Amino acid sequence: MISVLVVDTQPLQRFGFRMLLESTPDTEIVGEAENSAEAVRWTTELRPDVVLMGIRMPGADGIEATRRIVAAGGRSRILVLTTFDVDRYALAALRAGASGFLLKDTRPEELLAGIRAVAAGDAVIAPALTRRLLDAFADRLGDDLGGPAREDPRLASLTGREREILVAIGHGLTNGEIAHRFTLSESTVKSHVGRVLAKIGARNRVQAVILAYDLRLARPVDRSFVDELVG
Repeated sequence: MISVLVVDTQPLQRFGFRMLLESTPDTEIVGEAENSAEAVRWTTELRPDVVLMGIRMPGADGIEATRRIVAAGGRSRILVLTTFDVDRYALAALRAGASGFLLKDTRPEELLAGIRAVAAGDAVIAPALTRRLLDAFADRLGDDLGGPAREDPRLASLTGREREILVAIGHGLTNGEIAHRFTLSESTVKSHVGRVLAKIGARNRVQAVILAYDLRLARPVDRSFVDELVG
């Protein structure tokens, strides 16, 4: 059973989510919040598997609430939902530590699939935003991507092999492709990936890709891989 906390300023929106989640055998709603302060408090107290997080709220917005929840170090994963199809919200949400970003006009079955994926530790981004998200990286970073790799304290703990794995993740390689490149078994690669994510503080591969771009370890050249990366 996947426990879910719903965060949204609109009572009718929360009611709709409750109806959907309560009618689904493997999900349960454990609480509701209408602002970011409540979201942080109830996440700490209830420890839900997934937080459905709205963006626009009075006071601190959903992105700031996401940042505070992630900084607290709990196990809850955050799936951001918004009516605003804006790239900067998606990028900000992922940087804050969200595991997914979907639009509120997503079909119920797609939302449920997203909740299950996030609860399992995967990342989910609305298909309409995946390609543009990488475009935003390329446009924002521009020629800066061509410079030397930046050093970062998060890289210091990586072994040489783990750094190679991070670069490969940044290039969009699957575990199977990484295994082929380095002549490793897929189970070994999976273990390496898990250690890399833990050491750099990334909750999923999408956040690892963002770090690889930011540190110039990889660049968004082949953008087709994002569809596979985030489903």
